[in-house]
Amino acid sequence: MLLEQTIVQLDTGPVCPDRAWELGKLGYRQWLDALPGHLDYRREAERARALARPFKDVSPAVAVFCALLTASILSPLVPLPLGLPARKRRGGARARRAAL
Repeated sequence: MLLEQTIVQLDTGPVCPDRAWELGKLGYRQWLDALPGHLDYRREAERARALARPFKDVSPAVAVFCALLTASILSPLVPLPLGLPARKRRGGARARRAAL
């Protein structure tokens, strides 16, 4: 159930490559955190990749999610770059007032 929700959240349509990378990483982390420890990781990763694959051509974030799953299946002993996105200011109240 959470896998389907994660894919829906990632299927945002076209976004810039940096944002797609951030969303794909966050989606992978969300999926990984919800994965019960007693399940076979490789089998669950292949299932997640199979469910997400139809959406990867229209959503760059889903493509990143699939790429991370593929990388984790091929070489699970190598740490993946899953750091949180860099914090950045988006303008706050001043930007909202300027938009009016």
